[in-house]
Amino acid sequence: KDHFGLEDIKKRILEHMAVLKLKNDMKSPILCLVGPPGVGKTSLGKSIADALGRKYVRMSLGGLHDESEIRGHRKTYIGAMAGRLLQAIKKAGTSNPVIVLDEIDKLGQGMHGDPSSALLEVLDPEQNHSFYDNFLEIGYDLSKVMFIATANSLSTIQTPLLDRMEIIQLSGYTIEEKVEIAKRHLIKKQMEETGLQKDAYKLGNKEIAHVVEAFTRESGVRNLEKQIAKISRWVALQITMNKEYDPKISIQKIDEILGVPMSKNFSEMMDVPGVVTGLAWTSVGGDILFIESILSKGKGNLTMTGNLGNVMKESATISLEYIKAKHESLGISLEDIENKNIHVHVPEGATPKDGPSAGIAMLTSMVSSYLNKKVKPHLAMTGEITLRGKVLPVGGIKEKLLAAVRAEIKEVILCEENRKDVSEINQNYLKNLKVHYVKTMKEVVELAIEK
Repeated sequence: KDHFGLEDIKKRILEHMAVLKLKNDMKSPILCLVGPPGVGKTSLGKSIADALGRKYVRMSLGGLHDESEIRGHRKTYIGAMAGRLLQAIKKAGTSNPVIVLDEIDKLGQGMHGDPSSALLEVLDPEQNHSFYDNFLEIGYDLSKVMFIATANSLSTIQTPLLDRMEIIQLSGYTIEEKVEIAKRHLIKKQMEETGLQKDAYKLGNKEIAHVVEAFTRESGVRNLEKQIAKISRWVALQITMNKEYDPKISIQKIDEILGVPMSKNFSEMMDVPGVVTGLAWTSVGGDILFIESILSKGKGNLTMTGNLGNVMKESATISLEYIKAKHESLGISLEDIENKNIHVHVPEGATPKDGPSAGIAMLTSMVSSYLNKKVKPHLAMTGEITLRGKVLPVGGIKEKLLAAVRAEIKEVILCEENRKDVSEINQNYLKNLKVHYVKTMKEVVELAIEK
């Protein structure tokens, strides 16, 4: 009721309830919700507790760096107390609460032991029926507690800890979902917060979609909520000053209240040879980035800029070697390769960029520069490359495709093996997007470069 979308997680909770109903005493599963900020991971914990009729406790783990915070201190220390977990259970007053372990990927490591290793016992259903707390000095049964961990990325979590949890990926919302969330939850909430009556103002679907597209670039809905709060405050000001205003807020009015909308004209960027749109996956969801290359007189050297990580630099080197080896089939003269330097740049130099998924975009950009032909407009791509000319699959496909839809891209090139990731996405969101699946770099070049 409190959340729109998120089908996977709802299905999983219903399965859990069904098993509880049949068996009555099950070891509770340990779920880990992974996704960008603002998609409702923490608030989901509260809703799950309400749905199961259990008490809810939230335990924030961000920056925790002392093992005894989890395991408790020995009684000989001054100021000794039980660990956070038992305090949480004491606070809940029941032995089967829902405990949300917030930001499990941000556990620190201090001089007093490693808390994420202490969590290994807590989060293992085989061991946690006799969890030993140093302060209690007896085993305590945690197997009835339902643990829900939340994280923004899995890369910083220890592998043994990941192994004990069931990972549920929450990806960002599409524009349609955000409009629904705003209509059902955000606008009501902001009206209450600013003390407005229910009919103080109205935002239609088109207007909300305009706010989403022109003023926010994010996977979650936090920024959207801030923009709606701005509109609510503007209405509150008009009412307090006894000014006349139209409660049906139009798109022009929104631009007046919120300021200048973000520009999103990508076709101009692509109007020269050597510029390619790549799809990137960041901790805050999907995004698009441009890869540019340019030729200059020289001795065939390759230079790279744009704050790139090692993996991304390697992709550029592989691309160049591949072009040198296959220059005939690509229609590039050896003279050009030997007598011209090529420079590859990824704009937004202040943001560090890394990962293999820009491989095919770098290759296309270089081929486009050597041939002096433009890349098709409204086309984006993601995939890793090998020296043999194969295209390999990459991760974060749902976020990347949603970012492509947000940026009004019409065609996307992906590796054939990513077909299964695309089939898991609700096809309504991709209705204006044509996806090409490729296996070799040759196919990429044929699809991307204008004849």
